[in-house]
This record gives sequence, C-alpha cells and structure tokens, in this order.
Amino acid sequence: MKKQPNREANNRRGSPQLIIEKSDGELWGRVTIKNTLIVENATTFESLLKKLKNLILEFEEVEVNDFVIVYDLTTFFENHSYLSITDIAKRTNINPGLMRQYASGVKFPSVDRVKLIEESIRQIGKELTRIKLHKPKREFA
Repeated sequence: MKKQPNREANNRRGSPQLIIEKSDGELWGRVTIKNTLIVENATTFESLLKKLKNLILEFEEVEVNDFVIVYDLTTFFENHSYLSITDIAKRTNINPGLMRQYASGVKFPSVDRVKLIEESIRQIGKELTRIKLHKPKREFA
C-alpha cells in the first residue's frame, strides 16, 4: 500500500518559503522541508516550481501546492519587468544607476537596503489595490 502524501504544506499560511535566485542564466530555488534542504535549478520559473514540488513529494512525501516566494533582486525585476526600476529607486532614495546594478546582479544591497526596497514595492502594491477605473456605460471602439 502506497503511503499518502502529507498535506501539511497545502494552505498559504503553512506554505514553505522558496528562495529564488538567478545565476549564470538559470534560476535556482531552495526550500527546506522537514529540516531537509532541497535545491533545484531550471530555465523558467514555472519549470522550477514543478521540479521542486516533485522533489519534495518524492523525498519528503509532502504535497506542496503553493510557496511563499522570496526573490533576489535580479530575479524579482525579471519576473516583474512591468515595474520601473527607476521609480522604485526614487521611492527609496537610491541612485537609479545603483538600483540597476542591484537588479542586474553586478552589485548587492545591504540587508537594510533590501528592506527599504521591499517596503517601496509593497507601497506600490497598496497603491495599485486602491485604483478604481471608470467603467463607461457604453462601449467604445
């Protein structure tokens, strides 16, 4: 009889933290499940998630539906390219050129600087959730 997978990591609150970084053109992910560090690489975000979910199920018999994603800055800006690096730099009082170096992986910010950048990104998210768009009563071409 095959053992049923543990569904402990199915809800968002219990979702494991997945750290995603980019190196040499590939995405690398690492997650700890039951004190086991699982590391995998892939060329796309979706394939990385799929590979890690399969490894977790295989090694720890835990079915994971969702992760709490933690990005390095390079991967964050690549996956969220619709965000302006310059705007985020201005919001955090960081030189835009330096922010582009952080985003490209040429330089690495301090822990305090990462917190400031993260705070600015969260503020943008809050601003976006408050947006209301006009819905005209008739359709226009």
